[in-house]
Amino acid sequence: MITNVSIVGVWVKDIDDAKKFYTEVLGFAPKDDITLGEGYRWCTVVHPDQPELALNLQVPGPPLSGTLADAIRRELDAGTMHAAGLDVDDCRKTYEELSAEGVEFLQPPAERPYGVEALARDSSGNTLVLVEKRAYTAQDFEDA
Repeated sequence: MITNVSIVGVWVKDIDDAKKFYTEVLGFAPKDDITLGEGYRWCTVVHPDQPELALNLQVPGPPLSGTLADAIRRELDAGTMHAAGLDVDDCRKTYEELSAEGVEFLQPPAERPYGVEALARDSSGNTLVLVEKRAYTAQDFEDA
């Protein structure tokens, strides 16, 4: 029986840059950073309040086919990949803090039926969705 989600992959252009961004800018903690056979690097970070869920920072390459790895690299370059949704206590405050750190935002905080949402980019161009959640019903979407 499945009991939990423990690892989510995030495609990145450079593992060292991504690790620095997620740890030094977003406040995640480093977990694993191991080079395995044939130069494959297993690098994970975790949020301190959710250590059971690791983000595996990985560059497109083997064991993917060259065609798929190239396609992922093109999408990273185009900024069309999605990394993660992140819960925040105060979306506007987080927006101000991360903007001051130089984080690029695609969308400033905006009211949504489910809370306040902002869209940012990580160091590889992946979209991060920051959400200050609030209770909602299906009716809230019909009224929006």
